Amino acid sequence: MDFFDILLKWTSKLDLLFWGPGMISLLLLTGIYLTIRTKGLQFTHFWHSLKLVFSKESRSEKGRGDISPFAALMTALAATVGNGNIAGVATAIALGGPGAPVYMWIAGIFGMATKYAEGFLGVQYREVAPNGTMAGGPMYYVKNGLKNKKFGKILGATFAICGAIACLIGTGNMAQSNSMTASLANTFNQAFHGGVSGELAPTIYYFIIGVLIAFLVGIVIIGGIKKIGHVSEKLVPAMIFFYMFFASWVILANFTRIPEAFMIIFNSAFGFQPMVGASVGLAIQNGVSRGLLSNEAGLGSAAIAQGASTSEEPTKNGLIAMTGVFIDTILVNSMTTLTIVLTGAYMFTPAWQGLGAENNITSILVTQKAFNAVIPFGIGGTIIAVASFVFGYTTLIGWSYYGEKCIEYLGGDKVIMPYRYLFIVFLFLGAILTPIAGDSYDYLNIVWHIGNIGNALMAFPNLVGLLFLAGVVAKITQEKLKKS
Repeated sequence: MDFFDILLKWTSKLDLLFWGPGMISLLLLTGIYLTIRTKGLQFTHFWHSLKLVFSKESRSEKGRGDISPFAALMTALAATVGNGNIAGVATAIALGGPGAPVYMWIAGIFGMATKYAEGFLGVQYREVAPNGTMAGGPMYYVKNGLKNKKFGKILGATFAICGAIACLIGTGNMAQSNSMTASLANTFNQAFHGGVSGELAPTIYYFIIGVLIAFLVGIVIIGGIKKIGHVSEKLVPAMIFFYMFFASWVILANFTRIPEAFMIIFNSAFGFQPMVGASVGLAIQNGVSRGLLSNEAGLGSAAIAQGASTSEEPTKNGLIAMTGVFIDTILVNSMTTLTIVLTGAYMFTPAWQGLGAENNITSILVTQKAFNAVIPFGIGGTIIAVASFVFGYTTLIGWSYYGEKCIEYLGGDKVIMPYRYLFIVFLFLGAILTPIAGDSYDYLNIVWHIGNIGNALMAFPNLVGLLFLAGVVAKITQEKLKKS
């Protein structure tokens, strides 16, 4: 057994350990508790939240902050709507079966209340950093909001340390560059070398694409949050509409089979659909963990972006923030799920066939197979490659900001620039991981396992903080909503 086999084995075990019943229960119960405390805000004020997103007020840059509320949402969406929606959903299905997205949806519905609280607290307890920019996020609201200041400082430092590490080697960096590179390399291999889907491309492609990604990310993140925000508010809406247009093409081509697809999804979710390599437990574990990977509700990351908003009103920021979960999980993830189930691409995964099947595919290759099944001339795979690249690109610039705010909390201004360069280095390492690891796409799961572990380590201190501050969120929210 070589190094990467050992790494795959242990990251898989740690992934299952960190995303066991304890973390899943904490995540869901926090969302349920916040739903109760805010009186079902995600249901009663959903349309109000959408109106806020599209209002002129949300685009105003007047106020104490760095970017407009809309740009803050787009920065958060830049970090959330990424390869978690393309490769992450596919990975959840590949490992947990076609029923895994059901648990994404359940977690997402309650996660809207969690994301509201994060967006609220990100503004309520933010600070002005020594360099004049706004600094918000879980590390600040646990430090400034909890009555036990010592406990708050410990929680804040824990989140910042785990966040800084997760942003370097987790789903916001290496997993994104890995998926982007694998998808493009696979597309080039088929176009120029007659390769088949799932076959490793020449190593040089991975290095060239890795350098390109590193350069494109670097020219934005070196400019800081203002440049990130301005790029995000233009690029994110365009990329979402681009992906949804082609996903709709695949879905509408199989329109008559949609009821059957939902039967497969729900039968699989509750154990009524026989599978070789998955179970209800794996569906729950992969659905909830990949759901968090995708929408980040409970992770606390969106609070960092919301903390930079020019709006002074925590309630409005919370409402705007929670729309991100709806866009990410209910819209984009659902469309990816339907394309995979309607085209039968899920039948070529380890969950369906078992781990030993020779034609198993996972990660983004599942989504590419689904799109290629409908969109002619192999263009479907190219579309996914382009979407993966753009989605991953925006995620990288969003998560670079999260990481630098975490490291700034720990070490001040002087560590920000070195962190940005280190982020780019790890980005490149993620891009070239596949040819280094060997001739098996199973090794792609290493970066997703590492990402899940990093997410869990970030989520725990944030969820504890949210539970302690739920009363503050509920009290001020009800007071503001009565006046509005």
